[in-house]
Amino acid sequence: MDSVFGLLKIRVKRGINLAVRDLGSSDPYVVITMGNQKLKTRVVKKNCNPVWNEELTLSITDLNAPINLTVFDKDTFTVDDKMGDASIDIQPYIASLKMGLQNLPKGCVVSRVQPSQNNCLADESCIVWEDGKFLQDMMLRLRNVESGEVVIQIEWIDLPGCRRLETEGTS
Repeated sequence: MDSVFGLLKIRVKRGINLAVRDLGSSDPYVVITMGNQKLKTRVVKKNCNPVWNEELTLSITDLNAPINLTVFDKDTFTVDDKMGDASIDIQPYIASLKMGLQNLPKGCVVSRVQPSQNNCLADESCIVWEDGKFLQDMMLRLRNVESGEVVIQIEWIDLPGCRRLETEGTS
């Protein structure tokens, strides 16, 4: 456990305008990978605007390791079709955690992240203090596909006995 910083809970909320890969629709599911960890949502049948509302949790051992999200279309008799991918940039979120802020007003926006060529954001993403923790909602624009976005939320979970994130001003 001393190599783990903590857990990152990723709430995969929904997909928007996902690509059609079957006759008129798709059967999408999401795969999130980081290093040798691979997590999947359930398949939502015949829906290009699926609602998953599922929580997937990664153990974070490297704060700079890329986190990738890929959407697939479930096929029965052939290999599942790829429906686009995105990277999840947690660096702004980690920077907010390292500020060491506590007891902020509910809904207080700590940081705003703008879409750019360096991230997969489709819209501004806010890091917000909510019920004693930081949350970040992201709308990710999928790459390598004609259309589609996936809405997620990330949340950090500290674990007893794990390495701590160093707050600014400490060493």
